[in-house]
Amino acid sequence: MKLELHRPICFFDLETTGTQIARDRIVEIAILKIFPNGDEESRTWKVNPEMPIPAVTTAIHGISNDDVKDSPTFKELAPKVMEMIKDCDLAGYNSMRFDIPLLAEEFLRVDVDIDMSKFRSVDVQNIFHKLEQRTLVAAYKFYCGKDLTNAHSADADTRATYEVLLGQLERYDELENDIKFLSDFSKRKNAPADLAGFLVFNDKGQEMFGFGKYKGRLIEEVLDENPGYFAWLQDADFPRYTKQTITRIKLRKFGK
Repeated sequence: MKLELHRPICFFDLETTGTQIARDRIVEIAILKIFPNGDEESRTWKVNPEMPIPAVTTAIHGISNDDVKDSPTFKELAPKVMEMIKDCDLAGYNSMRFDIPLLAEEFLRVDVDIDMSKFRSVDVQNIFHKLEQRTLVAAYKFYCGKDLTNAHSADADTRATYEVLLGQLERYDELENDIKFLSDFSKRKNAPADLAGFLVFNDKGQEMFGFGKYKGRLIEEVLDENPGYFAWLQDADFPRYTKQTITRIKLRKFGK
């Protein structure tokens, strides 16, 4: 089985200090880049998160503070990561809920502007959950007939995710070997407007607040009615990509 690609796709996986998108940081990133001709390029970087890695997190992925103390920061690695993923599609396991929002957050934290809407994204977990309901370890066993012995290693998880997607294409006739189809198929129902879920779409495709006193209200209407709310949002503890999305909506509506 070979993926039908119109441009390269980057399978990637992150190991992090925790699961809070607005606060936690990357400690390891692995990218497996698949080219339309089938060639591969793979890179894995340890990352100094510039914050302590909790012991409970180290117990999961095995990366300690000592392991990353001499590693480059994400700010130092950002140009290399961006160079590898630019003009590509993205794929991962649980990537739409976690890896993609956190990666966007890291880029924005170091002042690298990124618009994730320009990337088609395939979430292999969402395909799996829609069709079978399992974890990555079980998915690897189910689709590939192999044990994932090095789970929670970013490099192992990345390659396993790629192999699982190939296995899914082999198994299900309803799946098309086309990244646009797979991206659409793997999207969450009621996908958020901002990756993290603070902003949502109504049935007309208009952005609304999904939280707080303006929950269910159109963002454009709220910003028109209460301009000070925009300033409050920018100073509050929301993910940077959420703030960037609100800013784009404001500029689209008001032009400044």
